[in-house]
Amino acid sequence: MFSRVLVLCVGNICRSPMAQALLRQRLAGQPVEVASAGLQACVGVPADPHAQAVLAEARLDIQAHRGCQVTADMLRWAELVLLMENQQIAQVQRLAPHVRGKAFLIGKWQNDLQIADPFRKPRKAFQHTFEHLSRCVDDWLPYLTTQEQHP
Repeated sequence: MFSRVLVLCVGNICRSPMAQALLRQRLAGQPVEVASAGLQACVGVPADPHAQAVLAEARLDIQAHRGCQVTADMLRWAELVLLMENQQIAQVQRLAPHVRGKAFLIGKWQNDLQIADPFRKPRKAFQHTFEHLSRCVDDWLPYLTTQEQHP
C-alpha cells in the first residue's frame, strides 16, 4: 500500500487537481496523503473554472487550489507518482532519476490510457477528463487502501 501519492500534469490547474480531489474523496479515512503539482506549473493560479464547475457537480471543491511547481523534495516525498502522459513520465525521470519505478500513468490500469489536457477547451472536454480520471482513480484504489476497504 502506498501512503504518499503525488499527481502531476503540466500546469497544475486542470488534470492533477481534479485527480487529487477524486483521490482524496475516495480515500477519505485512509492513511494516504495526496498532493499535486505541475511540471510547468501556473504557480499561484486557481484551478480552471471548468474544472471547478465539473468537480462541484460531483460535490468536490477545489476553489482553494492554487497551481504549484513540482520540486525535488516532493518527488522524494512521494511513494507513488501519477502522471497524465507518457512524455511526462520521461520528463520527470530526467529531472529526478530516483522516481524510476514509482512513476506511472494514472491510466495504467486502463490500458495505459493517457489523459489529454483539457486546458482552453470547452466544458465538455473537462467532463470527459473527469470521467476518465474517475475510472483511473478507481483502478488505483486497491493499491492505496487497506484490505478491509478493498478485498
